[in-house]
Amino acid sequence: MIIRDVTVMPLRGATPDGGWDQGFEATDNIHTLVQVSTDEDINGMGSVFTSGTLVQGAVELLRPLLVGESAQEPARVAEKLHQSTFWQGRGGAVTHAISGIDIALWDIFGQVTGQPVSRLLGGRYRETVKPYGSLLMTHPQELPPRLEAAVERGFRAIKMGWGPFGRESAQLDEAIVRVARETVGADVELMVDAGGSDRFWPHGYKWALETAKMLRDYAVVWFEEALRPDDLDGYIRLTEHAPLPIAAGEVLTRRQSFIPWIERQAVDYVQPDITKVGGITEEYRIAMHAYDHAVMFVPHGWNTAVGLAADLQLVAAVPTARWVEFITPAPYIQDLVMEPFQLDADGLLSIPDGPGLGVCWNPDSIERFSGVRPAPQMSLKTS
Repeated sequence: MIIRDVTVMPLRGATPDGGWDQGFEATDNIHTLVQVSTDEDINGMGSVFTSGTLVQGAVELLRPLLVGESAQEPARVAEKLHQSTFWQGRGGAVTHAISGIDIALWDIFGQVTGQPVSRLLGGRYRETVKPYGSLLMTHPQELPPRLEAAVERGFRAIKMGWGPFGRESAQLDEAIVRVARETVGADVELMVDAGGSDRFWPHGYKWALETAKMLRDYAVVWFEEALRPDDLDGYIRLTEHAPLPIAAGEVLTRRQSFIPWIERQAVDYVQPDITKVGGITEEYRIAMHAYDHAVMFVPHGWNTAVGLAADLQLVAAVPTARWVEFITPAPYIQDLVMEPFQLDADGLLSIPDGPGLGVCWNPDSIERFSGVRPAPQMSLKTS
């Protein structure tokens, strides 16, 4: 079975507000689906956290390396793409595009073998996982309805990020967290994401340490992106001295970038993004390297249903994984699948056990958001 082509499908019309200073419009395109097709009409789906224009340019660079290659050897083909593009795209949009292609190839491999990706990675340690509802922070008076709605949707863990946190005053930061804890109660896990990868982030180690002390008083599970994303030494100091776990890593790409963060214990929880880091192949290697060094793996997942499906397969295959990120509410999560993801009474999400990513895509919704109709899945064609 060989690769025939790659189709790029930029998503527009329901782009989630990322909270960054550059601004936001629902018609913006920052998430792009890619579909890899084969000569036997088995097609795989991937997701990229990059605009369609950049993905299309990367695909044009990668297509000569892909067409005619085996569609059943995702790790080898992905490594070929990485090794062949050092001079034109190592770590940037090209690596992001390889992420989507790699996810799609694993999806194909699973369909061919009749197995979920998690089993092909070596086995499933769990059949359910706790999703944390990921939403943006806002001022205290506006926050309760957002949190109450997330709890009503079944979430028993919630991460608040970005917004005004760390951007106005320490008093406002504490007011946000206090209102959040009072709103969700003691039984809902609460995480805080400062968004230190935002442009012109002003804070350093001392602010992060003092803020961590405040967050501990409200039983916050972890403090994410408290520093600028390249401040390795600052994260090492913060992780050593903060009174709660520190998390980061969503902007890093390729496993080589994560090695010093893991081996130098720069974080308690490492957070690669499967739609940027290099796909399933790279993220699994990062997760297992973290496991060997007693660093928790928590996938960053501010993306799409395809990214969430890939994350679910990964957290099934990593021994110590405990959470998966779930944007809420988000049409690119719920509308792109035939059967929307459902939380059970305990706030847990079942990990699909069908072939490949284990999820049936909704071709009508994908076409509505991208203007491109995907080729049929094997499971949809045979049903």
